[in-house]
Amino acid sequence: MAARTKARKRAFQILFEADQRGADVQSVLADWMRHARTDPRQPPVNEYTLQLVEGYADHIARIDELISTYSVDWDLDRMPAADRSILRLGAFELLWMDETPDAVAIDEAVQLAKEFSTDDSPAFVNGLLGRLKELKPGLRREA
Repeated sequence: MAARTKARKRAFQILFEADQRGADVQSVLADWMRHARTDPRQPPVNEYTLQLVEGYADHIARIDELISTYSVDWDLDRMPAADRSILRLGAFELLWMDETPDAVAIDEAVQLAKEFSTDDSPAFVNGLLGRLKELKPGLRREA
């Protein structure tokens, strides 16, 4: 598995844990980093994971607003928790990580949905992130 794929997976796990615990994502990130320093079985949090989680935390309100606005027939609080975390991560990477090609950001999010969510989730994630990709220039101006 490629290093960035592993980093995205770990970032997803951190976002998911924060969502499930109702905790601040940066607190959960700090817990993961502390745990990695004290437990040799726990792999360290790499730089790309750190960028993804901290970047998401910087844009949390805007990302949730976009997901809520463009997810047809789904309220943010009613969608599966895994989908919500995957979409948050994917939206951040798609809209704010310019060095990541859009197609890669979307494909990696779809792969996470295949691994961690329902059978319908990959298509949902692909469709919503695809819509955000189409609207990206305008969304960036509004942000």
